[in-house]
Amino acid sequence: MKAMYEAVVTSEGGRNGVVKSNDGFIDLKVTTPKEMGGTGNATNPEQLFGAGYAACFESALQHVAQKRNTPLKSSKVVAKVQIGPNTAGGFQLAVLLEVYLPGFGMDEGKILMELAHKVCPYSNATRNNIDVSLTLIEA
Repeated sequence: MKAMYEAVVTSEGGRNGVVKSNDGFIDLKVTTPKEMGGTGNATNPEQLFGAGYAACFESALQHVAQKRNTPLKSSKVVAKVQIGPNTAGGFQLAVLLEVYLPGFGMDEGKILMELAHKVCPYSNATRNNIDVSLTLIEA
């Protein structure tokens, strides 16, 4: 792959530390969620992953809609990132993406959603690695 862009983010302290990007746009405290025994008083890696995936997937929707000459007037993607134990004694993620495409029919909305899932870099990175489910909520 020929890289078009490289994001550089550093973590210090893991789930109870800070994350910072080299350009200064990200400078956040991270904390383990209460549900996992932490304080829950800051963002966490799952929220950050969900933010990236939702934004990227919505951009993929815009891209495929434009290619089909059906540009989106509005859209929204909600990413629900779950974490839990796996069978090997570690942890795994699952993602539920809820897609909102007002003004599209359900059939066209599902086509756009599936096409976006094929081109989105997050979808490609997670495919066959974690469970990702897509739900078209509104079309």
